[in-house]
Formats: sequence, structure tokens, C-alpha cells
Amino acid sequence: MVYFVGAGTGAVDLITVRGMRLLEQADVIIYAGSLVNPELLVYAKKDCEMYNSAKLTLEEVVRIMDEAEKEGKLTIRLHTGDPSIYGAVREQMDELDRLGISYESCPGVSACFGAASSLNLEYTLPGISQSLIITRMEGRTGVPEKESIESMAAHQASMAIYLSAGMIQELCRRLVLGGYKKTTPAALVYKATWDEEEAYIGTIDTLYDISVEHGITKTALILVGDAIAHQYYQKSRLYAADFSTEFRERSSDILEKSL
Repeated sequence: MVYFVGAGTGAVDLITVRGMRLLEQADVIIYAGSLVNPELLVYAKKDCEMYNSAKLTLEEVVRIMDEAEKEGKLTIRLHTGDPSIYGAVREQMDELDRLGISYESCPGVSACFGAASSLNLEYTLPGISQSLIITRMEGRTGVPEKESIESMAAHQASMAIYLSAGMIQELCRRLVLGGYKKTTPAALVYKATWDEEEAYIGTIDTLYDISVEHGITKTALILVGDAIAHQYYQKSRLYAADFSTEFRERSSDILEKSL
């Protein structure tokens, strides 16, 4: 059996309880060594076999899984954040399907949520944005033309942009081309929730200078949108006194009943 486990954003205690328990049971762990906090490996058994996938090809990773399965071992494929976001898990699952090996997924906390917690953000503020776009710039790996940064920026929603810290100047240029104002709030969060985390808030116009000043060119998330400034938003109707729900009557209705 193979489990694809989300390691979370970096902090050791932000892995899920299920993920931690799976690591404790694992006979084999294949971890994304360039991104996963190595302190998570302390959850493993002393005799657990460990492989750093940063040095492996897809074929080599699958071969390890296949050999472990033949020996009746439990394998954990430990990915950073949540495996479903830029985890390259589908291609591994397809190979496991071909080999007849069963697998399951265990979710994790993705970087955009770790960054939000570090900055105490709410991406979906009434009157400001009710959507969060998770995307990235094209680099060595392309993106569909219809999902270009410009087309995503046209929505004026909150954006969490992964894998683009080394291209911030071009990214900001294209965000503005897509419709954002240069003064739109933006944040740069390096290694969210790790001990060495760095987080800076500025605007689209200042983001590149911030990255240069602090030498941040990788392992960072870019957040964009008016929600980052948490100003001029409307309060949620859910908790308004004049708004009834399945569980709470409007204050005026309660008053009428008491008269």
C-alpha cells in the first residue's frame, strides 16, 4: 500500500494527525527532500527506509514503491504542502494503477494557507473578493494559454502565486497588464511557517524591490489582491443582528415575540 501524504507548509506540527500516524507506521518513506522539513522524519520508525526524491527520477521512485509492495511494506510518498497542488502525483498514481498497487491520499496544509495564517489574512472578504485563484507563472514547465497571469489578474480576485519567486519583475508587469493597479496590495512570504520564515507586505509596484532587498528568489509565495490590506470590506451578513439563519433569528423578530 502506498500513501501520498501532505507534509504541510513546513512547521512540523502542521502535518495532519493522520499524516503523522502514517509516518509512524511507514516501512518506506520517499520524501521531497528539497522542500519537506526534514524534522518530520523523526516520526519514522528507526528501521524505516528513507529516500530523497530530489535525487530520483519518476521511474526510480516507482521502482522503490514496486519493490516495497512486493515485500509487503507500507510506503509513504511525502510531498510538501498538499499533494493535490503542484505535487506531480497523478503521474505516480497512473504508474501504480498500471502495476496494480493500491494507494490513498492524505491531505496537507498548502503554502497559501500557511502564508495566510502567518499574515492573519482572510482571502474572501465581502465586497472585496469572494474567490482565491491559485496559479503560477510559466517557467520551464508551461501553463495553458487561457490560464496566463494576465487572464487570471482580470478577475481582480485574491491570488496566491506559486513557483514564481525568481520571476517577480515579469510577474508584476503582467499582473498590471491583466488589470491590477500598481498600488494593489501584495505580499512575499518566504518559507511560510518554517522557523526561517520571512513575510513582507507591499504593493505590486514595490514587490520586486522587496525581493531584491531581502534576496528572495525561491521557496516563496506571492499573494496579490485588495484582501491583503483588509480595508474597506463589508462585514459578513452571517453574524449581522438583522440577518436570520437556520440557527438564529433576527434581533427584530426576537423583540417582536417578546412584546
